[in-house]
Amino acid sequence: MKPVIAIVGRPNVGKSTLFNRIIGRRYSIVEDTPGVTRDRIYYDTEWNGRQMIFVDTGGIEPKTNSDMLKYMRRQAEIAVENADIIIFLMDLITGVTADDREIAVNLRKSGKPVIPCVNKADEPGDPPPDFYEFYSLAFEEEPIAVSGLHGAGTGDLLDRIVELLPPETELQEEDGGRIRVSAIGRPNVGKSSLVNRMVGAERLIVSDVAGTTRDAIDVDFENEYGAFTFIDTAGMRRQSRIDESVEYYSVLRAKMAVERSDICLVMIDALDGVTEQDARIAGIAHEAGKCSIIVVNKWDLVEKDQSTMNEYTEHIRDRLAFMSYAPIVFVSALKGQRCDRLYPLIADLNEETGTRITTGRINDMLSDAVIRVQPPSDRGRRLKIFYMTQTGTKPPTFVVFVNKISLFHFSYQRYLENQIREVFGLTNVPIRLIPRQRGENPRGNF
Repeated sequence: MKPVIAIVGRPNVGKSTLFNRIIGRRYSIVEDTPGVTRDRIYYDTEWNGRQMIFVDTGGIEPKTNSDMLKYMRRQAEIAVENADIIIFLMDLITGVTADDREIAVNLRKSGKPVIPCVNKADEPGDPPPDFYEFYSLAFEEEPIAVSGLHGAGTGDLLDRIVELLPPETELQEEDGGRIRVSAIGRPNVGKSSLVNRMVGAERLIVSDVAGTTRDAIDVDFENEYGAFTFIDTAGMRRQSRIDESVEYYSVLRAKMAVERSDICLVMIDALDGVTEQDARIAGIAHEAGKCSIIVVNKWDLVEKDQSTMNEYTEHIRDRLAFMSYAPIVFVSALKGQRCDRLYPLIADLNEETGTRITTGRINDMLSDAVIRVQPPSDRGRRLKIFYMTQTGTKPPTFVVFVNKISLFHFSYQRYLENQIREVFGLTNVPIRLIPRQRGENPRGNF
């Protein structure tokens, strides 16, 4: 399981700017207005061979009467609860504030490693005397001066994070080789019923009342296919339907469950078909790069003929076209029909998404692909692809070095992705293809 690094701090100290700098792209919205980042934003990145998940959070206002700021504070607290390391970001220009001191007290109580980080150290050279005021917060880790805007100090910050992480062998031992599987979907599609069926016990409350499951619940289970942790999550309603704060946090925790999963069971109610909300939920797993199985539940209640399953499959492929790689299984969690097919499928997908391919084999495939279909050109200038290398797994992630990114059209990216799938057998998992202009660091821009 990848370690989680959360960036927290007051509003408008530059959390999103630093987040974007670390991941090497503009992913979080950056604006001078406090409160622009309201939900947590996640992104996988890598530094010195270590893969990590970085989390950008909304600003923490220790004392506020604003409902929105309270939500932002709570979702930041949830990020802290689930983080392995916390970057506490502050502002060199404003200095240490009373809110900073209060946040520092709460972060120390978390028991997590905290790296105090002072942003907006934009001038080259040693930090100014004001920087040493931040030592007064008395964290175990010394403050690190950074410039999220210009990138200064970010390499030192990432080096320190890697030093604080336990060795990967320890993480693997702690994980125990378990495959984490989350059941996600709208309320009342049968998530708890399916998890109960999979573990062979009434471990979770099952009710016809939508919203019975309020939090993500872990259930461990082992059989001949491996060791699993099944995660039952709260049903995700449409944003306009979320009125209660408890419901709001349930959705946040469900999203976090997706982030810490290896495989997502995207559950569809067979009687409803694929709704707009189903597509949104599936998109959360897809954007997170998670392997997914589309599980059509309550199939026993559907009137069927010989063509019903094929027609329903076409309906799913049409509505979830972005997830064409995901296998589809039709089940009845209530009666147990076809649920046993999920175990070997989960194990196979977990192995597939962890595939590593040598750079030599990748570039042999690339040479054949380029000969078969010439790269596109624009105004007389043709795309040149220099080489490709794999930089990560879960999902398999490939960096492609080209002469000009603007020439690397989506259609040709899709062509290369399909070639990777066909040649290396990565047919049922998401793939990330990241273009880089030659001379760029494949890990990001620092």
